[in-house]
Amino acid sequence: MRATFHLKTLAVAIATISVATMTNAAGLDRSGQDVTAFLQDGTYAEAVYTYIDADVSGYDSANNVPSNNTYVRDDKTGDIAEYYDFFRYGVKTDINETFSVGILYDEPFGAAAQYTGDNNFVSKGDLDASVAAITNNQAPTYAAALAGIGALTPGETAGVLTDEQQAQLDGLRGAVGIANAEAANAGEGTNVEVRSNSLTAILGAKFGANKEFQVYGGPVAQRIESEVKLRGLAYGPATGYTSRNSPDMDYGYIAGIAYSKPEIALKAALTYRSEIDHNMKIAENYPIAGALAGDPAAANRTSNMEITTPKSVNFDFQTGINPTTLATAKVRWVPWGDFKITPPLYNEVSKRSYGPDGLNLVEYEEDQWQVELGLAKRVAPALAISGTVGWDSGAGNPVTSLGPIEGYYSAGLGAKYNVTENWAVSAGGKYLWFGDAQGVLPSGKIVGDFQDNDGYIFGVKLSYQDTK
Repeated sequence: MRATFHLKTLAVAIATISVATMTNAAGLDRSGQDVTAFLQDGTYAEAVYTYIDADVSGYDSANNVPSNNTYVRDDKTGDIAEYYDFFRYGVKTDINETFSVGILYDEPFGAAAQYTGDNNFVSKGDLDASVAAITNNQAPTYAAALAGIGALTPGETAGVLTDEQQAQLDGLRGAVGIANAEAANAGEGTNVEVRSNSLTAILGAKFGANKEFQVYGGPVAQRIESEVKLRGLAYGPATGYTSRNSPDMDYGYIAGIAYSKPEIALKAALTYRSEIDHNMKIAENYPIAGALAGDPAAANRTSNMEITTPKSVNFDFQTGINPTTLATAKVRWVPWGDFKITPPLYNEVSKRSYGPDGLNLVEYEEDQWQVELGLAKRVAPALAISGTVGWDSGAGNPVTSLGPIEGYYSAGLGAKYNVTENWAVSAGGKYLWFGDAQGVLPSGKIVGDFQDNDGYIFGVKLSYQDTK
């Protein structure tokens, strides 16, 4: 019956190009962790390249006093989103009528953001301006802060400082440490880079009277690494903070169930991916930690940090509408509300001001929902075109200043051309309208406002399929 619908050429040209977080979508989501390569008929292989470019710009806040949360629109940030590209590969074959095996490679999570220009996310190197801003003009100059430290530091015959004096001393030391960090990093902007790689092995088993059902699952190996630099007075005491995570490999699993009805080209699949716990080495440099301790060596620490990348659920659906038209739907859920990054030194220093639990460097308020609907039309024996519309909920607003958008709407076009009976080339693109968002620090202070932003995605795919 499949020949009746002639739907072999109607596969959507770019199958699930997920939009990403810190430059594009919710959390750190990038690839959408697509598994549809494994659900294809017969022997199938694909290689997909995706390029993401976005324009994410806004305004910083003129208020750089850490204890004051009022947002005051100030200078333009310029475009903070760096382009990002990644690959996805998949291969699958049937062992017999019941069992299938496959291997999938993708780059599921990532981020690429860079602040430049004249704004409070870039270190300016002005010692007096830094001290005045952080102390709310209580110490208007660097020299005044040093003098205050000398007056408050007890000598051999001085009495013990009161709690209020100790707080003043810590504040002045912190202001001097921040000013020194600003000077040392003058001209350097806030930057984040996150990269990940994932390899999934899948075994599937079909059952039912016509083998219409399939269960599948297998192990997942995931590697992740990152670098973060916080620069500029927008980050208050955290300015100058730098962390680098060594690459770490850990393991999880995938499980799913699928149903197919070939006579109407219907396929439906529900796929679950587990959380993956990473325990990685992290090297941190935090200038204010050395200033508060009165020991420059205290600003550097190498330790272990745990990160748990989130679980996810994907639903993939397609059905024939008529002999030349295919409808598709994709739904994805990721609980980014449970995700956090908590570097040990960063968290330890934050406990001085924010209580026994301290602060996380990155966290999100809400879970991500992503929906994409599509139509594919065969317009010639070897050519099909497709169109999609999509929506991503984002992960809350306000959201981290390292990725200040609240989801998106998208529209896309694609085409697939069968070069031979088995080989095909696909290409497509999407345009994205990003949701407005305010950039917030882990403390809750709003430091930026980002509106009217957009981006695009371009992808190409080479595929091979043999259903004989």
